[in-house]
Amino acid sequence: MKWLISTAFLLGLLGVYNFPFSTFGTSPDQIAKQGFETSKQYNKEKSVFQNRRVELVAAMKEKRMGNLFNITKDWLSDGIDRTPGRTLPEIKPDLVEFLKASSELKIIWFGHSTFLLNLDGRVILVDPIFSESAGPKIFMVKRFQKPVLKLEELPPIDYILISHDHHDHLDEASIKFFLNKKAKFITPLGVGSHLVGWGIAKERIEQRDWWQAVEFDDIKFVATPAQHFSGRDGFFDNETLWASWVVQSKNHKIYFSGDSGFDNHFKEIGKKYGPFDVAFIESGQYHKDWKAIHMLPEESIQAFIDLGAKKYFPVHWGMFQLSLHKWYDPIERVSNLSKKSNIDLLTPKLGELVNVNDSFNSQQWWKIIKELVH
Repeated sequence: MKWLISTAFLLGLLGVYNFPFSTFGTSPDQIAKQGFETSKQYNKEKSVFQNRRVELVAAMKEKRMGNLFNITKDWLSDGIDRTPGRTLPEIKPDLVEFLKASSELKIIWFGHSTFLLNLDGRVILVDPIFSESAGPKIFMVKRFQKPVLKLEELPPIDYILISHDHHDHLDEASIKFFLNKKAKFITPLGVGSHLVGWGIAKERIEQRDWWQAVEFDDIKFVATPAQHFSGRDGFFDNETLWASWVVQSKNHKIYFSGDSGFDNHFKEIGKKYGPFDVAFIESGQYHKDWKAIHMLPEESIQAFIDLGAKKYFPVHWGMFQLSLHKWYDPIERVSNLSKKSNIDLLTPKLGELVNVNDSFNSQQWWKIIKELVH
C-alpha cells in the first residue's frame, strides 16, 4: 500500500514515468513489525518508532506545516554562500598506509557523514553515500564535488554501519555496489527491510534496538539512542528506527551520533560507554526551527562534553546543501566554540588520512576557500 500511494501521487503530480521508485525502499513486513513490539521505542498501536520526547518532533512538524509558504520561499531563494562555489581541497587517500597493520585508529572522511575506519585491522564504512545526489533524482541535492574515491576504489570492507534510512545516510546505489561483496551490514531495527528490498541477503544484515549490541571479530557495535525520525518518501515516517552507535575494539572506542537533536542521551551514553577516543558529532545542516532533530553548534559542543570524548570529529557538513546556512557556517562556529572549551577538534581535508594516536595537525582549510570565493 505504501508503494502504491507514493507512486500514484508522484506520477500524477510530476508526470514522471521512468522514475526509480525502488529508491523509496521497502517497508518492514508484518513479521518484522511483530518483532518490533518488544522495543520500548515502538508504538504498536500506530506501528511507528518514537523518541523519548514524542511531543518535540510533532510540534516541529506542526509548526513547519503552518509556515509552509515562507519555508518554500526560503528554499527557492539563492541565498548567500550555500555552496562553496569552487572545489574544496581534497587528498587522494593513501590506502596503503590506511590498511597497514597498526594499533592506531585510522580515519578517512568523504564529506557529510560518510567515513572509513580502520579499527584494529577491521575496515568499517559508515553511512556510505557515493551518488551524485542526496535524494531521489527529482528532488536532487547535488554533491559539492565527486567523492575522493569511487566505490570501485574502496578497500575491502568488513562492516557497513548505518545510522538511519534518510537518503543522505542510506544511499541505494552505494548499497547495491556491495551486493556481491562480503561486507556485513549493521543497522537499527527495520532498516534491513530496505537492504533486503535492494537485494542484500538477510544473512548479511544485523539489526539492533537501542542499547542492544552485536559483536564480530572482537569488535562490538552498540546501537544507542538518538532524537530524530526516519522515512524515505515523505508519507510514511518512523517505520524504521534511527540510532547513534558505539563501536568498541580491544584498543579503541568511538561514538557516532548519527542525526540527532540534543537530549540527555549523550550524557547517558557517555556514562555507560565513555570515554571515547573520538566522537563523530553531527555538526551541520541545522536550523533553529529544527532543534528537535538537528543540533545547533552550541548543542553539538555540549553533546561532545556530555559524552566525555577525547577528540571531536565534525560530520554532517561539507558535501551537501540540506539547510539554509552558509556552507562554512557549521565548521566556523564549531571551531570557534571548541577553542573556548579547549576541545581537540579534528578537521581533515576530504580524503586526508587521520591517525588518531598521533598529534594530527588540523588546519582551517575552509577559510582559504571562503576568501578565494570572495
